[in-house]
Amino acid sequence: MTSSKLEKVGSDRPIKADLHVHTVGSGHGFSTVCENAQSALKQGLELIALTDHGPAVPQGAHNWYFWNLSHVPGVYDGLIILRGCEANIISDGTPYDSSWGIDVADIVARRLDFVTIGFHPTVGFDDGDEVANTAAVIKAMQNPYVDQFNHPGNLGEFPLDVDAVIEAAIEHAVILEVNNSSLNPLGARAESKMMEIDFAVKAYNAGALLSINSDAHHCAGIGNVEPALSYVKQYDIPVEAFINTSAERVIKHLKEKRERPLLAASLAK
Repeated sequence: MTSSKLEKVGSDRPIKADLHVHTVGSGHGFSTVCENAQSALKQGLELIALTDHGPAVPQGAHNWYFWNLSHVPGVYDGLIILRGCEANIISDGTPYDSSWGIDVADIVARRLDFVTIGFHPTVGFDDGDEVANTAAVIKAMQNPYVDQFNHPGNLGEFPLDVDAVIEAAIEHAVILEVNNSSLNPLGARAESKMMEIDFAVKAYNAGALLSINSDAHHCAGIGNVEPALSYVKQYDIPVEAFINTSAERVIKHLKEKRERPLLAASLAK
């Protein structure tokens, strides 16, 4: 089925790129790459980023999985697909081949189009230590391949020195996400809603790069950033503050940050 045969039900939505979506590759995702792409096209999106969980999370994808994402087309029926990951921030001494405290190997991360990071339970940060958490996320942001910090406002589980993290994100051109799952009353992190909003307001006021994403684990959620968008508007964050209002803005930023050979080759075709 081509995009011309799809009814683009979300074509009037202001967010045109979803930078945080999962597939069956995460182990607890429920849709394939093709199902996600078809849904994105139907929603009128221009770009999605595949960000399956790294290997430290139970059922997470192996480094070989991310290495072989080169087999996924970078452009599918006009939709740009960033082949990426959601790497776990991990504690020192954890046996993964990264110099930056994440569970995706350096040699793999540098091949990917888009590298996101996030805290998740059971991978070494369940003690709620703000100092350790802050040091770990800043170390990960120093990784030249890291592009986005996912659900940073999940401070109930993973407390942070918010000002220090935002400063590091600005210094290293790391996008800070507003996560729809955190602001969705039915989402997995709904209890952190106000902390997510407060983090976003501080990041916006500081001039950090922002995105707003679905964190979809099923294709039906691709491109859905409500109620997150409604909440941030209430706190005077304009939609234009989010880098993913167009694929063009996203690609421009990615090109300026570092070389991405797979992405460049896909877009050149």
